Amino acid sequence: MDSLTQIALGSAVTVAVMGRRTAVWKSALWGAVAGTLPDLDAFIDHGDAVLNMVLHRAESHALVLLTLFSPLLAWLVTRLHGEGALWRRWWLALWLALVTHPLLDTMTVYGTQLLQPFSDHPFGVGSLFIIDPAYTLPLLAGVIAVLCGARLRWNHAGLALSTLYIGWSVLAQQHATEVARADLQAKGVDVQQLLVTPAPFNTVLWRLVAMTPTHYLEGHYGLLDDDRSITWTVHDRGVDLETAVAGHAGAQRIRAFSHGFYALSREGSGYAITDLRMGQEPTYIFRFDLGDGSGSVPTARTGERNDVESGLKWLSARVRGIEVPSPGARTPGVKRLGAAELSGPVR
Repeated sequence: MDSLTQIALGSAVTVAVMGRRTAVWKSALWGAVAGTLPDLDAFIDHGDAVLNMVLHRAESHALVLLTLFSPLLAWLVTRLHGEGALWRRWWLALWLALVTHPLLDTMTVYGTQLLQPFSDHPFGVGSLFIIDPAYTLPLLAGVIAVLCGARLRWNHAGLALSTLYIGWSVLAQQHATEVARADLQAKGVDVQQLLVTPAPFNTVLWRLVAMTPTHYLEGHYGLLDDDRSITWTVHDRGVDLETAVAGHAGAQRIRAFSHGFYALSREGSGYAITDLRMGQEPTYIFRFDLGDGSGSVPTARTGERNDVESGLKWLSARVRGIEVPSPGARTPGVKRLGAAELSGPVR
C-alpha cells in the first residue's frame, strides 16, 4: 500500500495498544515510524531493474525478521522517553505496527515475501489497489480525532471500519472471479490462469486478466454493471519468443514473481517482458528491456503509466456501470471478444 496508508495504519495500531498509558502523540508518532520502516528497502539500488522489483518487499517485509527487530525498537523508544516500565507494552504495539505493514501489502497484487529468509514466495491476494481512500480515510480520521482530544473509541472505530473493508474487498473479488469464470466458460475460452484485481482507487470495478496457452485476455467487470457479459480484448503472449530469452535470469525472475502473468514482445532489435498484473492495456508499469535475450547486460525498466486525465474519465464512467471501451479496446488492431464478436474458442 502507499506510504500514507501505512503511516495511518501504524499510528492507529500503536494508539490502540498504548491507549492512555503514554501521550497519544508519542504512540501515533512511533506507530508512523514503524509503519514506514519496512518500505525503506525501496531506496536500495541493486543495479538491475528486475532485481529492484523482485527484491522490494523482501527481507524488510519478513514477519520473522520484523519480529526479531521489534524488541530493539521498543527498547529505543522507552529509552528516549524514559518509559522503561512500559517496555512490554511498547514492544507489543510496535511489533503489531511492523507486521501489519507487510500483511496489508499482501492484500495488493504486487507480491510480499512474508516468509523470508526461508522462502522467497511472493504472496499477493490482490483484493486491494495500492491506493484506496475507502480503506485509508477511516484510519486517518480515527487517529486525527484522537490527537485532537477525542476519545480512543474513534481510533478503534477507524480500525474496525478499515478491517471490515478488507473483508468486503475479498468477498467482492470472489464474486467478480465467479462472474469472469462463468463468462469465459460460456465463450469457450481455454483459460489456464485468471487474475482478478481492483481497478484504481476502488473495489467496485475489477480488472480481469485471463491467460490461455497462446494469448492473454483483458476485461473489466463492475458490481454496478447491468449484466454479467464481459467484453475482452485479446493479446499475444509472445510464446514463440520463449526460447530466445530462456537463458535470461531477469526473464526467469519475472516469470516466477508474476506467477505466470507475463507477456513477451519484440523491443526494436531485442526483447521485452511485461508483468501483466499492474497496469492496463496498452500501458504497464513493469515492462523490462531484455536486450538480445542473453542477459549479458542489466535490464532496464521501460514501463509507463496511463494518462491520468483520460484514465480518470474512463474510471469515473466505468465504475458507475457505464460501458465505456478501455484504452486497450480502442487500440487499433486489437481483437475484441464480446458476445457478438466470438466466432470460435480462443486457445
